[in-house]
Amino acid sequence: MRQVLVNGQVSEHLSLLDRSIHYGDGVFETIAVCEGAPLCWEQHLERMAKGCHTLGIPAPSQPVLEKEAAQLIRNQNPGVLKIIISRGQGGRGYQSPEELSPVRILGLYDWPNYPAENSRDGIRAGLCETRLGHNPLLAGIKHLNRLEQVLARSEAGAEGFPEMLMLDISGSVIEGTMSNVFLVSANRLLTPDLGSCGIAGIVRGLILEQAPDLALSAEIKPITLEEVGNADELFFCNSIMGIWPVKQLLGKAYPVGNITGMIKNRLMENRQIVAL
Repeated sequence: MRQVLVNGQVSEHLSLLDRSIHYGDGVFETIAVCEGAPLCWEQHLERMAKGCHTLGIPAPSQPVLEKEAAQLIRNQNPGVLKIIISRGQGGRGYQSPEELSPVRILGLYDWPNYPAENSRDGIRAGLCETRLGHNPLLAGIKHLNRLEQVLARSEAGAEGFPEMLMLDISGSVIEGTMSNVFLVSANRLLTPDLGSCGIAGIVRGLILEQAPDLALSAEIKPITLEEVGNADELFFCNSIMGIWPVKQLLGKAYPVGNITGMIKNRLMENRQIVAL
């Protein structure tokens, strides 16, 4: 981590009474930075505001975040900007304090050292044993309670997979450990319904929005492992990795197909993912 701002001040300290530490009481965004600019800034702020609203935390103003982000990311190429909004300090117990003083934390990180072949040639992926629980109230937002993903990423590291597919407690396909997932089947794009769990990723939203421009039909629906096995193409996506095609999962080989490539090229041309 290169530099951190806490409520606009350079700092590496946070109160031990902060509810983000005690309860994961807050939201966060992870934003790709290219040539000193945050990619998909408006979309990230919109999701962050939605998460704050769901949790009842006053969201910081866009001008304040823009000023502080600009201070951190100037001349950064590429990099990762992380924004955390905590409810702030509180006493012992779950009850939220009556008077809220939210804390905003902005940190700049180095770009992850992902192998170039992950995007170019595709990855071998696995299936997580860790399952996602159902909570429709929190589904879609990036709240700070991420223990399911922590356990899942530990699995991926132990198994040597760059990414793994996650199911919910009912056995439906939901997402990757750190990404969303898309299937290409008979020239249709399919992505899981996230009404009960999972994160509604920014890149996922962009793909769904732009699919008609690429003459693709796109559908959000419950997806089974059988449908994954029958897919023509398969890929993971998020704001930092961009697009990672899957070349093998559960013994099946998938091509790095034309539709996956077309989507990746479209996002890079629109400066919505980093082209490396």
